[in-house]
Amino acid sequence: MTLSITESRSQAVEMRIDGPRLWDSLMALARVGATEKGGVCRLALTDLDRQGRDLVIRWGREAGLAITVDRIGNVFMRRSGRNNALPPVVAGSHIDTQPTGGKFDGNYGVLAGLEVVRTLNDRGIVTEAPLEVAIWTNEEGSRFVPVMMGSGVFAGAFSLETAYAARDTQGKSVREELESIGYAGPEEPGQHPIAAYFEAHIEQGPVLEAAGKTIGVVTGVLGLRWYDCTVTGMEAHAGPTPMPGRKDALQVALGLMRKVVEVALARAPHGRGTVGAVEVFPNSRNVIPGRVKFSVDLRHPETGGLDAMEQELRAALAEAARNSGLRIELELVSQFKPCMFDSDCVGKVERAARDLGYSLMPAVSGAGHDAVHVARVAPAGMIFIPCKDGISHNEIEDARPEHLEAGCNVLLHAMLARAGLAE
Repeated sequence: MTLSITESRSQAVEMRIDGPRLWDSLMALARVGATEKGGVCRLALTDLDRQGRDLVIRWGREAGLAITVDRIGNVFMRRSGRNNALPPVVAGSHIDTQPTGGKFDGNYGVLAGLEVVRTLNDRGIVTEAPLEVAIWTNEEGSRFVPVMMGSGVFAGAFSLETAYAARDTQGKSVREELESIGYAGPEEPGQHPIAAYFEAHIEQGPVLEAAGKTIGVVTGVLGLRWYDCTVTGMEAHAGPTPMPGRKDALQVALGLMRKVVEVALARAPHGRGTVGAVEVFPNSRNVIPGRVKFSVDLRHPETGGLDAMEQELRAALAEAARNSGLRIELELVSQFKPCMFDSDCVGKVERAARDLGYSLMPAVSGAGHDAVHVARVAPAGMIFIPCKDGISHNEIEDARPEHLEAGCNVLLHAMLARAGLAE
């Protein structure tokens, strides 16, 4: 049944999503790739990723949504509006996870968008502009780099050919794996119009919980630069080789790893510096390491801050190379600029949270999200809700059902405010 405009407006003001249905959907999706510790391992473009996509798409079709897939595997599920010539208002995120991921990171944003659609269907409400739910490919970057791959290709941050050429540790390419799971679609990335984009997400940090706030109105995201640093020395026997004559790549690398943290600490409170992955060759107990490769993750809310951190780190690398005589290389492997979200989208999130009576605060995201890339080509905004102890990228990641429901209610009303009700 389709309601009149007066009935639609009356219902829209009081409308709330079905919290238990949202929770049940999250738990059902979490069973695809479930781990023994209660988390999820559903790496991008694996068969488990295919199963997760198939499940969500089936739910979308059951809700009457039309499905399109682009060449990088991004999925768009469309609910018609009164005027389908208008570009859609989109909600989305990703459903790939870390190897030891949780039930909510990314998944919440996709299923919250689906719950918005289901709620409108339940009430027979027609929007002026169409609505869509997006599933972006390989947001996590745990199997393939660049991180946030699908949205990055969509927004022109890097080329489809660059993404296709990326390989995992087993040598399998993105192109091969997309074709293998059946998600190499026909639509050209970026040729899919978006009027506005909203992404609901757990905070992945402790700020909201510590402040006792339900909704984080996200104003922007820290810029990020990822590097691979390789220190090359020479392997030698650990016993006969005197300490002064060694070319120990690990000892030089350890000093540089400390420098990554130091450059971030010098730029508190928003500077971030992390070494999260280390490879030691030949990784033998009684052999002096001849080569060490480690990751570097730098983040800052300003491009100038990122530039300064990089310059300071490169200076430290040059000094270490001179002092040690070892070869040290730093390769930039992924990056995105600091992002400020669209003021109208941010305002609609804030207004929805206030109208719904939720406690709220402004928030800056320290993590990258697909919204960062989408914001290059369309107005965008984000909604944060608390997660327990600020823990994410972890199997014990948790969020309260009432917070998940609240964030989805804010998403519903922000999307309605942007899409409009059919006249």
